[in-house]
Amino acid sequence: MESKCVITFNATHYALKAERVIKKAKLTSKLIPVPRQFSSNCGLALQFDCADKENILKMFEAQHVKVHGVHDMGN
Repeated sequence: MESKCVITFNATHYALKAERVIKKAKLTSKLIPVPRQFSSNCGLALQFDCADKENILKMFEAQHVKVHGVHDMGN
């Protein structure tokens, strides 16, 4: 089973843009409410397989998606 990671954002529009970037790349992810243990100005977070983390972060940088934080949720 893949370890899950969560990316938090400072604003909702970054979360929505992130979801579009991920879908276009045909990677698996889903928008979720920000877990209580993480602080964010936005109520949405993106959950995905940690194995895709480096690739996702590079895509977000190229597409100007600002990330608040990246968190490993474990299995």
